[in-house]
This record gives sequence, C-alpha cells and structure tokens, in this order.
Amino acid sequence: MQKIYSDAAAALDGLLHDRMTIASGGFGLCGIPERLIDAIVASGVKGLTIASNNAGIDNEGLGKLLRSRQVAKMISSYVGENKEFERQYLAGELEVEFCPQGTLAERMRAGGAGIPGFYTKTGVGTKVAEGKEVKSFDGEEYILERGIRTDLSIVKGWKADESGNLMFRKTARNFNQPAATCGKVCVAEVEEIVPVGSLDPDCIHLPSIYVNRLICGAPYDKKIEFLTVREREAA
Repeated sequence: MQKIYSDAAAALDGLLHDRMTIASGGFGLCGIPERLIDAIVASGVKGLTIASNNAGIDNEGLGKLLRSRQVAKMISSYVGENKEFERQYLAGELEVEFCPQGTLAERMRAGGAGIPGFYTKTGVGTKVAEGKEVKSFDGEEYILERGIRTDLSIVKGWKADESGNLMFRKTARNFNQPAATCGKVCVAEVEEIVPVGSLDPDCIHLPSIYVNRLICGAPYDKKIEFLTVREREAA
C-alpha cells in the first residue's frame, strides 16, 4: 500500500469535509503538524471540531484555523496564549469543551484502543464533572469520561520509514502518539523519510498500522513560543 504523498494537500485529498472531527498532535508550537494545518486552512472546510491540547497561538498552528473561522468547537486543555480563541469564546462564537490535560490524553488513547469510556477522579466536584455520570469505587467518587474517536488525525513526527513507522523527537512526542491512534484515518508529516529497515524497531514510537498517509514536510523552521533572553551586558 502506497502511503507516501507529494505534499499535504495531496495527502488530505478526499478526506476533508465540513463539520468533521479532527484530532491534532502537538503541544504549544512543539510537534505541531503545521504543513497539514496549512492545507486544511487552504481547503476552506468549515464547522470543524478539533481535539488538541491547545489551540495554537495567534496566526500559528491551529490558531490559523481559528483566525479563518473554520473551527466550530475545540476540545482542549490549555488555550491561554491565543487572543483570537479568547475573543471568539467570550463572544459565543466558539464552543469549547475544556478537558484536564491527562484526561484528554487518556480520552484519545482510549478511543484509539476501542474503549468507549473510563472513570477518573480528575475533575470530581468541579465544573468538569457537570453532566457526567458519577460512580463510587471503594468509597471514592469517579466521573465517566468518553473516549475520543475522530474522522481524522493529523500528527507531526521526526523520522518515518517508507511503510509509516514513526519516531518522535524528545518532547515533540507529546500528544502526537495518542492523537494518531484515535482517528479513523491518520495523516502524518515528518522531517525525514528513510528506507524500511533503517529504524531500530525498539525505537519506533508509532507503528505503521496507525499511519495511513505520510508526507515529508521539511524544511521546518523551529518556532519558539516565548523567547526569553537576558539583557546584554555592557562591554
């Protein structure tokens, strides 16, 4: 099965439609599938529901989709660095489902594993628990969280072989691994594609069974969300 496509638009061809659900990897600007996000922006699809740890920042990452008003709902943990997200949310233009970070990762993992729901103590007694089933185990209360299953997953890897086995680099692994598994179709972009057999099997983070389509998106600029430097001392 041919998995390698020439570019992001080709890899997403036939997969995008209005009001679809998408799981996106990345944490801040680390490990975001930026080529695929750009292609989704260019496609013009609207009414999207996106599950991602955060919503990017203004004009970077998923922030581009917010700026173009293509997102109807975000399922996220941390969104504090995106002013357009804040504006749309406060104006009632964007539906938001806030989810604790660990719970969000587990919801994606559960969806990918075919687990429809699980119980967790995280969020008990808070707004997170509103409207959710509460069950007692050994005298402790837990809330039911649903697994996340989406129409599409978009992720960013470091290296892949031609069959789609992926490696992530350091903290860029973040949400990419669980996000990749919970989509009905997973499209990945990587910095380098190597021949089958080139990667150490013990170092594969995401097996090829989860990757349906693949592109090489290099070269990439290493974006920095916050640049903090000390003042230059006088000579």
